[in-house]
Amino acid sequence: MSTDPVYDGRGAELPATKAAGELESELGGVIATRVREFRQRHGWTVGYLAAHSGLSKGMLSKIENAQASPSLATLARLSEALAVPVTAFLRGLSEEEDVLYVKAGTGLDIQHRGAGPGHRYQLLGSMRAPHDSLEPMLVTLTERTEVFPLYQHAGTELIFMISGKMEYCYGSSRYLLEPGDALQFVGEVMHGPGELVVLPIQFLAIKAVTPGG
Repeated sequence: MSTDPVYDGRGAELPATKAAGELESELGGVIATRVREFRQRHGWTVGYLAAHSGLSKGMLSKIENAQASPSLATLARLSEALAVPVTAFLRGLSEEEDVLYVKAGTGLDIQHRGAGPGHRYQLLGSMRAPHDSLEPMLVTLTERTEVFPLYQHAGTELIFMISGKMEYCYGSSRYLLEPGDALQFVGEVMHGPGELVVLPIQFLAIKAVTPGG
């Protein structure tokens, strides 16, 4: 029985056994290692991470032992709970490239806790260690909410306004951002959009973090 060839990221044909079996096994093993690594970095037990992410303890245990392949939705839950980008779970795959090319509209959707409808966060890629010092995010806001969640994180952040108009909160200060405006700040101070003046709003948020973190 013939099968269609499968190709890797460089355009080279992969053996059928590598594409169907070994690659799946390798992917599961890498995800298992990364999940366990990030959990232990927080000092959490499997049970605590399960409760924090909304997953069952049994499912999380299977993921960490490479006995189950998590869906993208499951990885998104773990990403939010562990405060790492979804792509961080894939670091270490032999097929992963050091150059990331993301076509318009194909960024990975990330769910931020507390964000309401009409708020879209698209991760534009994450390099593997030790070059993982930037976290670029495209944020699109199409609906107003009464209370917008504020965030804080390690490292610094740069906001570049693409369209719309908004007041951006940083500590006790507010900055009016319009297309072409930029704002750079330390991430440990609470920050986030305040009043959404003109919709739709779109801006690029680039976090500079500690490599490997």
